[in-house]
Amino acid sequence: MPRNYLLISGACLLFLFGCATRQKTETPPPAAASSSSQPAPSAKAEPAPAAGAKAEPGRTDGRKVKSKDGKISGEIFGTPAAKSKFAQLEIGMSRGRVEKLIGVPDDSQTHITGRSFQPFYFGGDTQRYQAFYMGEGQLTFSNSSMRAAPETLIIITVDRKATGLSRR
Repeated sequence: MPRNYLLISGACLLFLFGCATRQKTETPPPAAASSSSQPAPSAKAEPAPAAGAKAEPGRTDGRKVKSKDGKISGEIFGTPAAKSKFAQLEIGMSRGRVEKLIGVPDDSQTHITGRSFQPFYFGGDTQRYQAFYMGEGQLTFSNSSMRAAPETLIIITVDRKATGLSRR
């Protein structure tokens, strides 16, 4: 008799854990096919934000870019002038290399992201470092692992009217 209780208890636990680990997908149903051959105006291709990359709210002029080795994806907002400091930069560069190329920033700001509060998340992008350059714009660096410093360039925001100060 006790063996049956153990068997039933084990089956219940397996069922509960199986339901808890099942992921729900919240994808909308496919849209009805249009009879016209022209695509809908909302089907315009817009650049998708990079994983974990955020810029100013409401900015849609960013280009999704990969690093030279293809491991890091980021975004570039705006177009740097041909001879500007930001024209020398590439997504995926280290913070030290950027500062050697274009100098130290006029102002900077560091903050943690929401991923730092996710339980059992041990990946990167838990911290951000933003460097502000007068007359150039803003650079955003992220960390590659949980306890590492933010050292990888992921966002370049070109703003020729930048004051070089953060908006705290």
